[in-house]
Amino acid sequence: MTIRQKGIVSKILIYIVLIVMVIVSLFPIIFCLSASLRTQEDLFQSMFPFSFKALIPTKVTFENYVIIFTKYEFWRPILNTVIVTACTIFFGCLVNSIAGFAFTCFEFKGKKILYGLVLISFMVPFESIAIPLYDVANKMKMVDTYAGMIVPAIADGLVAFLFIQFFKDIPVALIEAARVDGASWPRIFFRIIMPISVPIFITAGLMIFMNQWNSYMWPLLVARSKEIRTIQIAISAFSGERAIQWTYIFAASLVSAGIPICLFLPFQKYFVEGITAGSVKG
Repeated sequence: MTIRQKGIVSKILIYIVLIVMVIVSLFPIIFCLSASLRTQEDLFQSMFPFSFKALIPTKVTFENYVIIFTKYEFWRPILNTVIVTACTIFFGCLVNSIAGFAFTCFEFKGKKILYGLVLISFMVPFESIAIPLYDVANKMKMVDTYAGMIVPAIADGLVAFLFIQFFKDIPVALIEAARVDGASWPRIFFRIIMPISVPIFITAGLMIFMNQWNSYMWPLLVARSKEIRTIQIAISAFSGERAIQWTYIFAASLVSAGIPICLFLPFQKYFVEGITAGSVKG
């Protein structure tokens, strides 16, 4: 076998491996879409034993989507999640960026200790602090309110760390020149730092969005009433004690996954830039 033939064979093998990986990656989405477009009976007819027919609906129907939005009012948890997520993104980016700016531009007592606490904060599993956090929220009368889901998620150690790393790459001369011209620190932050930090703000916003959109445990503890439940809690409600409405779950899950995908794709470039910013300089 010549070198050219070996090259062709290796390329074919690479393409085969890539195609298999794509099929494996897309299989859950394809199955979810197929299951959401069929009835409960049609779904289980070809499921046991599992066959290729399980991916092809006998009769395509949009009844599941109609039912979850009319009978179960699935639009309400979507709206609740959008409200909680939007508020968390706004206040989260504001608070964490100001904290990152302070860590970068100021020297103060206990700075290294506080910075260490910031690093430790995103290494601690949320489950370990959920009960104490709930006790604090309950004492502050924030249980069963939007504030109870928003306020605890504003301060994020990982997001603050990303802002710190990004701000370290901003030339010190730029800030010093603004101070010489008489600009105050708030003016420097809002008029100079923020406009040149768009990629990291988009990255932080997307990270906060994904955390809040997929959050399950904390909304489950805090959101008691049906009126303020978020989308993940609403999906779990289709699984009852006596029956599980699988087709409704697949339809709701597809809606839940489609919104973040549509939001992430246009900002993918900025997300990558924000993640890689400050990766070389420590």
